[in-house]
Amino acid sequence: MTQQQTQRPLRRGRIFPQHTIPPQELARRKAERNARYQRCFPVFERVRDELISDYYNWFILIEPNSGNYFIDPDEDKAVEKARQKYPTGWLMTFRINQTGACGMI
Repeated sequence: MTQQQTQRPLRRGRIFPQHTIPPQELARRKAERNARYQRCFPVFERVRDELISDYYNWFILIEPNSGNYFIDPDEDKAVEKARQKYPTGWLMTFRINQTGACGMI
């Protein structure tokens, strides 16, 4: 028998099933993330038009409670700037472009 012809048991499911997150917890996390987005996106829309001409495709991190934002062409540096002021705060990341989307589809 060759390597391809050997019979192996099929492995399906999670690698660590004991660490499965309950659906209620997943729903709670999604609701929190959506609430942060609802607070951050208006800040992004407000400053986008001012920043888009000079900082196109830079990263902007927004702290939802204060509305403060930090920009940098390098995402890691933008995170570093934000973490200096908000070491444990939740941050939302956008790109300074027409949609605010980060990454590719």
